[in-house]
Amino acid sequence: MKIQVGYELVYQCPQPTPMVVTLSIHYSRASDIVQADHLLLTPSVRVSAYRDLYGNWCSRLVAPAGEFRLNGNAVVSDSGNPDAIMPWLEQRPVETLPQEALLFLLGSRYCETDLLSETAWQLFGEAPTGWHRVQAICDFVHQHIQFGYGLSSPTKTAYQVFPRPPRCVSRLRPSRGYVLPMHEYPSPLLHGLSRRHRHCSKSIADGLCGLVRGLSRRRLVHFRCRNNTPCIGRVLIAQGRDAADVALTTSFGPSTLERFQVCKV
Repeated sequence: MKIQVGYELVYQCPQPTPMVVTLSIHYSRASDIVQADHLLLTPSVRVSAYRDLYGNWCSRLVAPAGEFRLNGNAVVSDSGNPDAIMPWLEQRPVETLPQEALLFLLGSRYCETDLLSETAWQLFGEAPTGWHRVQAICDFVHQHIQFGYGLSSPTKTAYQVFPRPPRCVSRLRPSRGYVLPMHEYPSPLLHGLSRRHRHCSKSIADGLCGLVRGLSRRRLVHFRCRNNTPCIGRVLIAQGRDAADVALTTSFGPSTLERFQVCKV
């Protein structure tokens, strides 16, 4: 099947404002792109592209003072198959993990491991390891957390979100992708965003991405806590440790997002 992937963002900047924009389709889907996702800017400004630490395509630019519009529209070929379910995946000891995986196990301002690790072990320490442990965490989140717009805040963290008692944290990390049809769009990530990265809360986040080790190709495995079912038609845009790593835009100066729209099929 063919999936249309598009967006329009309109900013108002009181002064020239440097930005990093992460809106390009992830390189892992490059062979599926039927119509390229060119970034169109109004007014036109100079753009330089680079790959970040996680392999995401990013664009650097300086938004001019006044209204600044970003548009993109692409078509991606997709099998229509849901995310893979692989319950046979095993969990590897930390000391045997590849070096590039260790970064994903560190805490962040959105996932306070110092406050939540003990409870997480109490809740899930006896659960089967590997795929089944991650699924147990997803089941808990799905049953205890309400996903919805307006329920988060720019500073909300995992510690603030999870129910009390008990408190727990899912050692899961987010990725960002466009998911069609429209009614399949998930809500913003619950752990909130800083002002600098706040626009990720308006992205089409695909919930949470679990790191289950044991994959021969060392890739991320997707879990969807919100609906707790495999996703169909996922088009990955960016992946990283948390919301700060996968923000739609990062503004190094004052800017106001006045309009955000996702394309319709």
